[in-house]
Amino acid sequence: MKQYVNYINGEWIASASGKFLPNTNPATGEVLAEVTQSTAEDVDRAVQAARQAQKAWRLVPAPERAEVLYKVGLLLKERKEQLAQILTSEMGKVIEEARGEVQEAIDMAFYMAGEGRRLFGDTVPSELRDKFAMSVRVPVGIAGLITPWNFPIAIISWKSLPALVAGNAIVWKPASETPMIASEFTKIYEEAGLPKGLINLVYGSGSVVGNAMVDHPQIDLISFTGSNEVGREINARAGGMLKRTSLEMGGKNAVTVLDDADIDLAVDGIIWSAYGTSGQRCTACSRIIVHEAVKEELESKLLARIAHLRLGNGLDPSVDVGPVINRASLEKIDEYVKIGVEEGAKLLCGGEIATDGELGKGNFYLPTLFTDVKPDMRIAKEEIFGPVASIIPVKSIEEAIEVNNSVEFGLSSSIFTQDINRAFRAMRDLDTGIVYVNAGTTGAEIHLPFGGTKGTGNGHRDSGVAALDVFTEWRSIYVDYSGKLQRAQIDNK
Repeated sequence: MKQYVNYINGEWIASASGKFLPNTNPATGEVLAEVTQSTAEDVDRAVQAARQAQKAWRLVPAPERAEVLYKVGLLLKERKEQLAQILTSEMGKVIEEARGEVQEAIDMAFYMAGEGRRLFGDTVPSELRDKFAMSVRVPVGIAGLITPWNFPIAIISWKSLPALVAGNAIVWKPASETPMIASEFTKIYEEAGLPKGLINLVYGSGSVVGNAMVDHPQIDLISFTGSNEVGREINARAGGMLKRTSLEMGGKNAVTVLDDADIDLAVDGIIWSAYGTSGQRCTACSRIIVHEAVKEELESKLLARIAHLRLGNGLDPSVDVGPVINRASLEKIDEYVKIGVEEGAKLLCGGEIATDGELGKGNFYLPTLFTDVKPDMRIAKEEIFGPVASIIPVKSIEEAIEVNNSVEFGLSSSIFTQDINRAFRAMRDLDTGIVYVNAGTTGAEIHLPFGGTKGTGNGHRDSGVAALDVFTEWRSIYVDYSGKLQRAQIDNK
């Protein structure tokens, strides 16, 4: 049985705990490997290695640091299919999506490598004579990265690449469900020539490894993607230590379909957004806000498309919908469906755990669609994280925007309309960090900020140039070459 171990200070080593847990394929139930379970002592060793390595790394010119990232991009590109196969095997998403996710990491590597020559500050005129004023970016220090299983290579690329090009070192806890892709990504950094100690991979549970990272006094920031509940706890504890946090904590995203929309296009967008990745995206569409004039047509076309979605092992290219990640997620999804029925929502299709044949060996849930859902129902407000979507009828764009904004999350939203005025009103008034017009709620591009409002996050962003703000501090510098003492903000006239 293959065993996956930590990578600390350039060495692959198991935790002294001696404990290993199985890693399983969610489509088949097959045990793929075992993964070491680390302790707080492992985290401390990783932090000390990172602290020592960062002292030298911060002095390396940023364009030189970027050369490592270019090599990472080339290696990711070379191994794209291999990485996609591994990703699908342990996470479950269909192979087409897995390839797309690896491509996202490739794109991020090349994009952030370019930032090695664009870590821009500002030069500004001083208010005093013979004085120069500027600001520069400097690294924060040690970045603690805690990443989820649903995008196990894309999200770590969003976090690790800007952190490294900015001059930081990393301690990384990947999700317990996806250790194999984490190991492969770390090996790519190693092969690309990243000096030892700058990336440290520590496997283990959130309750042990995650808590040790949050509480460690020498980790300067925590970048976390996961649940709202855990993110709030991290923020409270880290805030007490004046530790920076960057939190991305999910969504309850809606596609709005107005009465002038291209219905067929809207159906395409909803199917992909609601049932792609089996609904296990923080940007997944779980609410469909539809004008009552086109509700019946939309329902009919959605049901016809859902009926033809094929469930199965994501490695089969003919499969449309893969498994959910584990049994606990499967049971949670089923419980929410029961809640929806009890609340009075009308179940149009799905609503069951798939048990037939080979599907019964994995964690499969039938693509599910509710209608006549009210905005205050739990299935319309709480994140389900599965292939479940709810149709909410409205009478106007004003009501649609109000319903969209009524939940505690604010990650992604979408509107289908052919009216330019309505589109611009939506872009202005939808309270989400990402807004799509005539597209679904998924498909963010790496050169724009990723994140949201309200319960989705705490104001920081992954991806794009905005990611550099997470991993750098601003330093203001004044150079006085007048040869005398000059006092700013003093009336010398």
